[in-house]
Amino acid sequence: MTLRFSKMHGIGNDFVVLDRRHDPSVLDVALVRAMADRRKGVGFDQLLTVEPARDPSCAFYYGIWNADGSPSGQCGNGARCVAAWLHRAGALPLGRTVRLESPSGPVAVQLQAPLDVAVDMGEPVFEPSRVPFQRTRDVDGHPLVVGSDTLTIGVASMGNPHAVLLVEDIDAPGVDALGPRITTHPDFPQQVNAGFAQPLARDHIRLRVHERGAGWTLACGTGACAAMAVLRRRGLVDTEVRVDLPGGSLTITWPGPGHTLWMRGPAAFVFEGEWPA
Repeated sequence: MTLRFSKMHGIGNDFVVLDRRHDPSVLDVALVRAMADRRKGVGFDQLLTVEPARDPSCAFYYGIWNADGSPSGQCGNGARCVAAWLHRAGALPLGRTVRLESPSGPVAVQLQAPLDVAVDMGEPVFEPSRVPFQRTRDVDGHPLVVGSDTLTIGVASMGNPHAVLLVEDIDAPGVDALGPRITTHPDFPQQVNAGFAQPLARDHIRLRVHERGAGWTLACGTGACAAMAVLRRRGLVDTEVRVDLPGGSLTITWPGPGHTLWMRGPAAFVFEGEWPA
């Protein structure tokens, strides 16, 4: 018995995709962890499962599992890869907008080309209790005490929790140590994805993200969305922004409150394989 999988990535944020459209069994957490091992397994940031939709208005459901086996609510780069995978499987046409169901609810996807995907990520959520974040609401930023320092962060949920910190240089040495400390900060009861945003212009930012359950990644789609939304809410960026991450660039478009946010970027196939089950 073997388990067939596809290895994919979205600007370096890498995934294993499993076809579970005809497999009702519960995914084994030990299997996720074994496949995620970058020395003894396949290696990935998240594992994605393609399953029948629970919501009748959606074409398919996709599950998201972090490398440590924990479930995730949303993954923007993963959504693009799922859309590209479904297109290659003959289940998703070019040009049409199709709804997919994520653990956080429906998302609309549109393939501009077989490996160029736009995703409607929904409207950003800033209410701290819904992120969740144990602080009161503050548009300009929230104080977060990390060791002897008090940082000013923005928080947002894109189906998963994000903390965004503006920095002068995302490559500064202190960022490496700060990422995991923010991710595991006790003020975030479900942990948080820590994004470090360096504004370059009103339509251009650089970003690094330390993800809960995965660590530093080359790219984080929801992190790019959250960073743009936090900066847009403060009036620091325009409605369309290019976000440069270590693995590549995404285009994020958000007019503001009352509108959904769209993310556009590439998806890539790396290889197909079989895992001994």
